[in-house]
Amino acid sequence: MKCRQVLIPILFFSMNAPADEANYDEAKIPEFTLPEVMRFESGEPVLTPGDWLKRRSEILDLFAVHVFGHTPESAKGHPLMASETQVIPDFLEGKAILKEVSLSFPKHDHAPVINLLLITPKGKSAAPVFLGFNFRGNHTVHADPRITLSGSWMRPDKEGRVVDHRATEKSRGTSANRWPVDKIIAQGFGLAVIYYGDIDPDFDDGFENGVHSVFGKPREDEWGSIGTWSWGLSRALDYLETDDSVDGERVAVFGHSRLGKTSLWAGAQDERFALVISNNSGCGGAALSRRAYGETVKRINTSFPHWFNDRFPSYNDDLNALPVDQHQLIALMAPRPVYVASAVEDRWADPRGEFLSAREGSAPWALFGKVGIGVEEMPETNKPVGDHVGYHVRSGKHDVTDYDWDQYIDFAKRHFQP
Repeated sequence: MKCRQVLIPILFFSMNAPADEANYDEAKIPEFTLPEVMRFESGEPVLTPGDWLKRRSEILDLFAVHVFGHTPESAKGHPLMASETQVIPDFLEGKAILKEVSLSFPKHDHAPVINLLLITPKGKSAAPVFLGFNFRGNHTVHADPRITLSGSWMRPDKEGRVVDHRATEKSRGTSANRWPVDKIIAQGFGLAVIYYGDIDPDFDDGFENGVHSVFGKPREDEWGSIGTWSWGLSRALDYLETDDSVDGERVAVFGHSRLGKTSLWAGAQDERFALVISNNSGCGGAALSRRAYGETVKRINTSFPHWFNDRFPSYNDDLNALPVDQHQLIALMAPRPVYVASAVEDRWADPRGEFLSAREGSAPWALFGKVGIGVEEMPETNKPVGDHVGYHVRSGKHDVTDYDWDQYIDFAKRHFQP
């Protein structure tokens, strides 16, 4: 099968170099060939919407086999029991309703409990909702003392010091800068968040903790932590579809960094997500792997061996043998809208590689009479582009900012119109 050849100045970080070395020189990136989006594995072209749905299935399976891992059969459709644990009817000075919901495993006494925090506009029924994971507990999203402190394991602090790894009162609202709750509510949207460690704590222990304690240690081609986190987002959506304050057909899944990789994989697997957002997701997310610019496949598999399946590391030193690349992950969202965001100073996540994924993955939307990204050149800083595939590169570092949220809200408004 002849693949499209993309000649882009990019990477290269020698695959024989230590995993902690990274290339940031575009001139050192050699020519490479990207796997096709619009041809079947047989080489036949994809010409119709029906063809795309079949090709989509092929690509999805390739990502499951070689990168993220299949969801174990025992986990597919596994029921969770939803219980409201708290309702605050006067949240945000009466502008919103806050609800805490526990999602638990029936008949599994020692299984984790997934705690969902849902905030919806007061006086508006069936609001569209942004759903995403947070890094340090639901109580960090807003400083209101009525929000329940997480009792789950927490990641070490930035200095990596060994601490109790449990939430304290001092941590309330410490991530509020990434979650502009007032703005989201004022624009008519709801926000649903979960601490990602409720599903699977983010460290390598041989898959003994989190939901692995229910479903068992994965096989080589089964999920790693990103797969379990993605599964958790779908289980949250199961609940949101039953809540009268939520429009279950207008739920946008959002993620930043490793959780941006997660939102993309969740959106690829679960077509109920009406819109998908990747914020600075980098390697294994929106950035082209074959560029090997900034963080590479080898580095990510070395640093975080629990994120992907056990087959993915076999491509550490031979990326051209990998049968997929991340532009195909973006394409899996078609014909639904997807937004990819980068930051100028976040070179580790390869902003240009993220744009190229959005561009090279845009073709399937045309089959549905829609426009993907609609531009050939990477846009200027703080100049969003795109139609059903949105993209911006903003000024600043690896983070989630008000500027990012302004674009996501505008994008969702445009695509969630009745």
